[in-house]
Amino acid sequence: MHKVGFIIYPDFQLVCLAASSVFEVADLVLGSLNYEVSIRSEAGGLIRGTAAVTVLSEPLGNEAFDSIIVCGGAAHPEASEGLVAYLRQAQSTTRRIAAICTGAFILAQAGLLAKRRATTHWMMAAELERCYPDVSVEADRIFIQDGQIWTSAGMSAGIDLALAMVEADHGVEVARTVARQFVLYHRRAGGQSQHSALLELAPKSDRIQDALTYARSNLKNVLSLEELAEAARLSSRQFSRAFRDETGQTPAKAVERLRVEAARQMLEQGRHTIETIAYETGFADRERMRRAFLRTIGQPPQAVRRNAA
Repeated sequence: MHKVGFIIYPDFQLVCLAASSVFEVADLVLGSLNYEVSIRSEAGGLIRGTAAVTVLSEPLGNEAFDSIIVCGGAAHPEASEGLVAYLRQAQSTTRRIAAICTGAFILAQAGLLAKRRATTHWMMAAELERCYPDVSVEADRIFIQDGQIWTSAGMSAGIDLALAMVEADHGVEVARTVARQFVLYHRRAGGQSQHSALLELAPKSDRIQDALTYARSNLKNVLSLEELAEAARLSSRQFSRAFRDETGQTPAKAVERLRVEAARQMLEQGRHTIETIAYETGFADRERMRRAFLRTIGQPPQAVRRNAA
């Protein structure tokens, strides 16, 4: 039985507790009770979160956990002396200690991230690095495992972290099935960027969004200006002008970003050759893909694969 304790404190972010459902669904998929999940706080009782929601918790006590997951909170949460002492002691008895989002500040305060790689929400990464210079902060990661310590980016990335824990415990197929139960578009690998090309392009009209969605689903196509304009139900001239006005980029540059993002995900998963990835994402050959990676993210595909590994 894997005992999992989610630690909350005043002004924690309620959405972090969504990750607890991953373990619940894993038990349904496995058809047996493998995880015992509880919500804990230093003294127990009712704890008020940032969303004006109060959650009933059990006290930490002396109970041993297989996994401890510290929830994120306000911009820069600070733990009580009691919670810091508990986490330091738990390091010697707990298989995994994790933090979701800004919960990384609490692990750092307890000294658990010293000389380790860690991540947090990209908006707070520089602050974490400034406050704790002995932590190797990697701002553009969904989650990171460094030994027994796990950290995730934004609060939704806590679900990705929990899925990775289930995969470590029960294999990739169980984790994939749980992800499908959550109706996730895809299960994100830890090395994946926190940023989404579709979100950053942020078109204002449905027609340009439709064209980008079409492009993302048909990367193996040539994706010419005419093809994208047809998906947007506009003439080529209207589409080109509207696309630049709404995204600040040319359609060709946006398509390249989408191809690089998709190829990067495949590289991090490590299941295909670079030649296959180049073909599947519409680059045609590995040299074109290499040049696009250098232009877009400043490193070649081989380096992305090495970092993910």
